Amino acid sequence: MIESNHRTAALLTVLLTGQAVASMDTSVAAVAAPAIRADLAGPPAVQQLVLAGYTLTFAVLVVVGARLGARHGSPRVFLLGLAGFTLASLACGLAPGPVALVLARVAQGAAGALMVPQVLSLIQSAVPAAARARAIGAYSMVLALGVAAGQVLGGLLVTLDLGGLTWRLAFLVNVPVGVVLQIAGRRVLAGLPADPPRREPLDLPGAFLLAAAMLTVVLPLVLGGDLGWPGWVRAAAAAAGAVGLRLFLGYEARRDAAPLLDVAVLRHPGVPAGLLACCVVMGCYAGFLFVLTLRLQDGLGFTALAAGLAFLPYAAGFALCGLAVARLPERARAVLPVAGPPVLAAVVVALAGLAAADWPSPAGSALLVAGGAAHAAAFSPLVTRLTAVVPAGAGAALSAAVSTGTLLAAVLGVTLVGGLHLALDAAGRRGPALTLPPALLTAGLLLAGAVAARWATRPVPDTRAVPSGPEVVGSRP
Repeated sequence: MIESNHRTAALLTVLLTGQAVASMDTSVAAVAAPAIRADLAGPPAVQQLVLAGYTLTFAVLVVVGARLGARHGSPRVFLLGLAGFTLASLACGLAPGPVALVLARVAQGAAGALMVPQVLSLIQSAVPAAARARAIGAYSMVLALGVAAGQVLGGLLVTLDLGGLTWRLAFLVNVPVGVVLQIAGRRVLAGLPADPPRREPLDLPGAFLLAAAMLTVVLPLVLGGDLGWPGWVRAAAAAAGAVGLRLFLGYEARRDAAPLLDVAVLRHPGVPAGLLACCVVMGCYAGFLFVLTLRLQDGLGFTALAAGLAFLPYAAGFALCGLAVARLPERARAVLPVAGPPVLAAVVVALAGLAAADWPSPAGSALLVAGGAAHAAAFSPLVTRLTAVVPAGAGAALSAAVSTGTLLAAVLGVTLVGGLHLALDAAGRRGPALTLPPALLTAGLLLAGAVAARWATRPVPDTRAVPSGPEVVGSRP
C-alpha cells in the first residue's frame, strides 16, 4: 500500500509539474514582453506573435494531441511532448531574433498540445480511485492558477536579470526542469500498463476542419485588436469559427471509425452542462485576472512582479479549498459547484469597488482568499464529476474537451471583460465607472455558470437501464 502511494505521488508530481510548466508559459512571455521588445527589434505583428504563437498553436493542435495519446499511448506521447517542449524552450532562450523566437514559441505550443491532454487522461486511468478526487483537485489548481504563477515567475526572473539574461531566463528555466521530468517520467511511466495498440489512421479531414475553425475563432480575438481590425470583422470571424466548430462536431459524430474527437463523451449525463460551467468559471477568472492586473499596473503603478504577487492570496485560497474538497462527503461536493460561482461573483464586484480608488491590502487580500476558495469550489468538484461519469477509454476525449474548452473560454473572457475595461478606459472613465461594469459583466456570467453547474450536478441516472455503446459505463462520483 505504501509503495503504491509512493508510485502515485511520483506519477502526479511528474504529470502536474509538466502541466504547470505548460500553463505558466502562456503568461511568462506576456510579463517578459517589454524586455523582449527592448532587446529584439521587429515589426509589431511579429512581436505580437511572440505572445500569441504559443496560444494559437496549442488551441489548434490540442485535440490532435489527445487523439495521438489514445492511439499511441498517453505515457509515450506525454514524454514526447515534454521532450519537444524542453527543446523549444531552449530555442526560445537562445533565439537570435524575433522571427526565430516566434518559430520557437510555435514549436512550444505544438509540444504543449501533445503533452497537456495526456495529464488528465493518465490521472483518470492510472491513479487509484481512492486518490483520484485529491489528484483532480491538484490538477484543477495547477490548471487554474498556472497563468497567475507564470506572471509571478516571469516577473521575478526578468527583475532579477541573472547573468544579464533578462527575458531569456524565463524560457531557459524550463530546460533543467524538463530534463529532470524526462528522467523521472521514464521511470514512473514505464511501470504503467500498456494501452492496446491502435492502428486506425489519423482523421486528417477532421484535423484540418478543426484547425481552420479554431484559427478563425482565436486569431481575431488574440491578434485582431493589436492589428487594428474593426470590431465587426473580429466578431464576424469569431462567429464563422463557431459555425466551423459546430460543423466539426457534426462531422465527427457521423464518422464511423477513428474520429479525431469521440463526441460520444458529450452524451454522458451532466457532461455538456459540466463542461459549460467549467468554461464559464475559467473564462470569468481569465477576464478578472486580466482586468485586475491592468488596474494594478496601469492604474495604481504596481510593477509586473508586484501585481503578480498580489494574487498569491487567491492562490492560497484556491489551494486550501481545492485540497479540502476531496475530504468532503459526496453531498457537500455536489453543492459546491453551484455555490462557488455566486460567491466568486460577489468577490469580483467587491474588489472592483475597493480597487476603484486604491488597493486596500488587508481587505483586498481577504477577498482574494475568498475568491480563490470559491473558484476551487466551483471548478474542482466539477472536473472530478466529469471524470467519474465517463469510462476510462473516453479519458483522452474528455481531456481534449476540457483543455480546448477552457482555453477558448479564457480567450473569450479576456476579450469580453478585458475589452470592456479597455474601451471604458479609452473613453476616459475613472473610478467606479471604470471598474464596476467589467465586474458586473463577470458576475452575470458567473451566475449563468451556477445554473449550468446545477444541471451538471443532478443525480446521474442508472445507465444500466439506458441503451448504450459497449464503452459507455456511467457511474456516480
